[in-house]
Amino acid sequence: MDVNWLDLHHSELTVTQLYQILALRNAVFIVEQHCPYQDVDGADLNGENRHLLGMLDNQLLAYARLLAPETDDKPVKIGRVIVSGEARGLSLGYRLMEQAITLCEYYWPQYTILLSAQAHLQGFYARFGFQPVSEPYLEDNIRHIDMEKSCLTE
Repeated sequence: MDVNWLDLHHSELTVTQLYQILALRNAVFIVEQHCPYQDVDGADLNGENRHLLGMLDNQLLAYARLLAPETDDKPVKIGRVIVSGEARGLSLGYRLMEQAITLCEYYWPQYTILLSAQAHLQGFYARFGFQPVSEPYLEDNIRHIDMEKSCLTE
């Protein structure tokens, strides 16, 4: 599958791309996972935050949001990691995470990368070098665990 990966600053998103992102996140995180929560949180169009889109024939199949460090001593965050229902089982999650990590290391070298993983995906993220840094906790009635990947040294 020849997915086109787009790395976009929020100011570069088209209205259609933003709509596709919000629609996919709504379909999976809210409807499919039966988890009503405020997805539109003000971070999508903020600061130096970026969006990673996996597109095939103008259809959004995979997505992750990259949140720039808030201060010099804070980590970069990968969030809203998602693969559409139609594209699951095609290893896009692995390709998405590889792309997301590469972009974090490119834009924010020397910063630790943090993510809030759904607890059942802890093993998936561990394959990319993420280690748990919290006890499991409930977020929006779904068990999560904070995980981080140390920054590259030199």
